Amino acid sequence: MMINNKLQALFNPEQYHGWGKTKKYFEGWYYKVVNADETKAFAFIPGIAKDENGNQQAFIQVLDGKNLSAVYHKFEATEFMPTAGKFEVQIANNFFTRNTIRLDLPDIKGNLSFNNQVPWPSKWYSPGIMGPFSFVPFMQCYHGILSMNHSIKGSLTINNELIDFNNGRGYLEKDWGRSFPSGYIWLQSNHFSKPGISLKSSVAKIPWLGSSFVGFIAGVWLHDRLIQFTTYNFTKLKHSFADAHNVELQFENRNHRLNILAHREAVTQLASPIMGFMDGRIEESMTSTIEVQLYDKRNKKVLLEDTGRNAGLEVAGKVEEVFIDSKT
Repeated sequence: MMINNKLQALFNPEQYHGWGKTKKYFEGWYYKVVNADETKAFAFIPGIAKDENGNQQAFIQVLDGKNLSAVYHKFEATEFMPTAGKFEVQIANNFFTRNTIRLDLPDIKGNLSFNNQVPWPSKWYSPGIMGPFSFVPFMQCYHGILSMNHSIKGSLTINNELIDFNNGRGYLEKDWGRSFPSGYIWLQSNHFSKPGISLKSSVAKIPWLGSSFVGFIAGVWLHDRLIQFTTYNFTKLKHSFADAHNVELQFENRNHRLNILAHREAVTQLASPIMGFMDGRIEESMTSTIEVQLYDKRNKKVLLEDTGRNAGLEVAGKVEEVFIDSKT
């Protein structure tokens, strides 16, 4: 039965992958929600963590992007209850699926639903955003994008304030494995000048058979199509750099070139996994801006030149490990 659960999860990145894992393992889902008038921005991160000694804890992190605060709600591991064969996770009285969340925390209560989701394509030979790397059993960290962009219905009462999220925008992804990379850049926005546009990009140092390489994933959802830039689809990372103020990335493949200039804003500290347990610390902004240019090389045409708002942005660890400059 456990083998069936693992195989089912392999081809469905949104599902729980930790069946049979008792040590050095974490798994978490990242729900980003922004209300319609963009005055409220939150991230809700439910998950499970298991350290090298077998100690376990469940958690729900809450990031308030506008007020620059974060709360880590800790639960007994027995209160983490995933469902086999589909994405349903319950933590105490809190409930999470691809389409809904129900929160019953000390200062947050309510229900949200997500509609018109834009998932990253998944095929039998390339399950989700990890592509063929999904089949490699020794990766330090696996990643999944469950929805690049979707609309929100519902409301939450947060610190005694009723917040209406109807017609807001959301984003949903997840991570699982042992630890976050030692150095990485992550950014995302689905608030551009027109609806129906979303950007996600990450660059990280990936341990590999005693060595390492710089891996990357980027995607632009442009109204009705996803343009992908990944390590495994013959894209080249031409430029990668970050300092205290900006992040610069450039990706190029046979058909397209993607230029990104992100402007870093005030950050909030979050817990992150190290060898399974949430002992690390990362800093995330939810108020950054991202300048994006997407160029069609074949037709010599700019497909997108815009600035994303309410951007999530993390520049973490030994980020110099992922710096690349090969534009020439």
